[in-house]
Amino acid sequence: MTLATAREDISRACTRLGQEGLVVGTAGNVSVRCDDRVALTPTGGVFGEIDAPDVTVVDLDGNVVDGRLAPTSELALHLRAYERLDGAGAVVHTHAPMATALSCVVDEIPPIHYQMLAFGGSVPVAPYATFGTDELADNVVDALTGHTAVLMRNHGALCYGGDLETAVELSLLLEWTCTLYWRARLVGTPSVLTAEQLEEVVRSAVSHRYGATRPIDEPTTEEQPT
Repeated sequence: MTLATAREDISRACTRLGQEGLVVGTAGNVSVRCDDRVALTPTGGVFGEIDAPDVTVVDLDGNVVDGRLAPTSELALHLRAYERLDGAGAVVHTHAPMATALSCVVDEIPPIHYQMLAFGGSVPVAPYATFGTDELADNVVDALTGHTAVLMRNHGALCYGGDLETAVELSLLLEWTCTLYWRARLVGTPSVLTAEQLEEVVRSAVSHRYGATRPIDEPTTEEQPT
C-alpha cells in the first residue's frame, strides 16, 4: 500500500466512524502502517472533515516526515502498537459511547457471544493512565496480548487489524458487543461461553466457511467426500 492510498483510506474511515456514531468531533484517532512509515490523523482533526492531505506521516520514531499538521496526541499509543503487536497494520481508537461507558465500570467483557472470537474471546480493560503518555501506551498494548480489542479505563476503546477495513469493522463489532453486554446485564447475569464452546464455534465456522459467500450447490467441509 502506498502512503497516498493510506491517506485516502484514513479519510474515508474517519467519515464512516463519525457517521456510525463511534466518534464525536475530535474524540478518536486512526492510523495505518506502510513499511517504516505510519500515516495517522492529525491532532484536533474533526472526524468527517479529515481529508487525505490532512493526514500526517511519521517514521517509526515519531518524527514527522510528511504533512502540514501535527500528529494525534496519542502518537505513542499507535507507535507502541506497531512496535509490539504482530500483524498490526492499522489501529483505530475511539470514544464510542457504550464502550467508553463500560470502560468506567467493568474489568473485562467476557465472551457472551461467539462473534467475540474476532477479539480473541474476552475483551480486557487496560488500567487508566493520562492520555498521550507512554504509560497509557504500555497499559493498552500489554492488555492487548492475545486480543485485537481493548477497553481503556475511563477513556475509550482501541482495535487493531492487519488492515484498516478490519480495524474499523472490529471497532463497530466492539460497540455492538458492549451494547449487547449492557443490555444483558440489565436483565440479569449474562451466560458466558466456555472455552470448549468457543473451540466448537471455530470448528463450525471452518466447516461452514462462515462469513464467506458460496454457490448454493457447493458443499461445506462436512459435506465433502473424504
